[in-house]
Amino acid sequence: MELSHQELLDFLEAKYEQYNRPEFIETDPISVPHRFTRKEDIEIAAFLTATISWGNRPSIVKDADKLLGMMEFSPYEFILYSGRTEIERFESFYHRTFNGMDCIFFLESLKNIYQHHEGLESLFLPDDISGIKGALSRFRSTFLEIDHPLRSEKHIADPCKGASAKRLLMFLRWMVRNDQGGVDFGLWKKITPSILMCPLDIHSGNVARKLGLLKRKQNDWKAVEELTENLRQFDPEDPVKYDFALFGLGVFEQF
Repeated sequence: MELSHQELLDFLEAKYEQYNRPEFIETDPISVPHRFTRKEDIEIAAFLTATISWGNRPSIVKDADKLLGMMEFSPYEFILYSGRTEIERFESFYHRTFNGMDCIFFLESLKNIYQHHEGLESLFLPDDISGIKGALSRFRSTFLEIDHPLRSEKHIADPCKGASAKRLLMFLRWMVRNDQGGVDFGLWKKITPSILMCPLDIHSGNVARKLGLLKRKQNDWKAVEELTENLRQFDPEDPVKYDFALFGLGVFEQF
């Protein structure tokens, strides 16, 4: 699809406006954290929902609801005050390859983070040198600092090993972007949207390649960097807003 810079900008902006609307989130995983109002409840619900966000969207929402229902829809209080007996009830939970063993570790790691690291937001703060990539890697190290099953490590992507880290980047978009559109939360004020990286999956990757925004064939971290750098040409202050356009075109329009 051959478009001039201005034509592509106009197209992306139109699709961003079309899909950045609350009516499009009813069946989207982000609808799950939208059921909460407390900052910590939102970010915990968002993190756990993003973690299991692969497969079809109805099953993601259904299983995220089940997971949070097991915490009586008070995830922050549950994380802080639950004992080993309460947490072991999650041994029966699973979503695709995320099983009860993984779930128990994730809950225990979140407890460690909120008790000893001032919460999730503080762990994602980037420095001036390594940016979001370094922040994701440091978050991973802290998340894995408590005893854990080796198998659970696969559920926290490491961009320093080339992973696209799609679910973590999606979670950051949810937490950081604040455009008053009613979709992303804008809860985290210490991270600027300008340094976010665009989540990349098979849908957005295929659309990006058709639009000439991505040449790399693999959906890995190098592709994330290439795509985001190209999106910054259209809006350097908020490049990840075009995730709405790429995702909408891929999922709703089979572009």
